[in-house]
Amino acid sequence: MSETKKFLYVNRKAPYGTIYALEALEVVLIGAAFEQDVSLAFLDDGVFQLTKGQNTNGIGIKNFSPTFRALGDFEVTKLFVEKESLEERGLTADDLQEIMYEDEDDDWEEKPSIKLVSRAEMADVMADQDVVLSF
Repeated sequence: MSETKKFLYVNRKAPYGTIYALEALEVVLIGAAFEQDVSLAFLDDGVFQLTKGQNTNGIGIKNFSPTFRALGDFEVTKLFVEKESLEERGLTADDLQEIMYEDEDDDWEEKPSIKLVSRAEMADVMADQDVVLSF
């Protein structure tokens, strides 16, 4: 039996204006459906993908940000957000959606999926992966 590879999907682009953010989310959902060990990283303008209160009415594009809250149902529970990227954009953890999952190993307790990490810690997260895909 082969060991499960760890996949990290790195999100660097703003949620709208290009197709990268939506495509990354779709690829993550496909990978999770095939039971890959999937994590996401949000840095640079990618941190905007997780902000709450997104309103896309003025640009005529569907707001896909609520989909992130469903990731826990696909056992995608590790969303790493780079603190420096938030700070550089005038954001804090309070500006991000609350994304939770139910931990089956801890009596189904709800736990946060978002983990704030420093730039140095993000480098360690990336180094620990078998596959890193950048969007």
